[in-house]
Amino acid sequence: MLLFGLGKLVYVIVLLLNAISILSEDRFLARIGWGRTQASEPGFGAAYDSTSVKAKSVNLIASVRTVMRIPLIAINTIIIVYELILG
Repeated sequence: MLLFGLGKLVYVIVLLLNAISILSEDRFLARIGWGRTQASEPGFGAAYDSTSVKAKSVNLIASVRTVMRIPLIAINTIIIVYELILG
């Protein structure tokens, strides 16, 4: 694709973004304790630590799912058409 090895890096980045964007918060993330409800509603008397790695990861996953939804459709379509034509 792009400059020999750089194309594989683009594929890996797109695949990782796809994986993050399809994670179901109810079916997967909440089961392992990474849902937004656990992160944003601490127990009685507990303080919510927004600086923890877990809280930042939950916010990153939610942000990627929100921001990258439409661009990923276009990027995936371009990659599929490229592979079909130039394969």
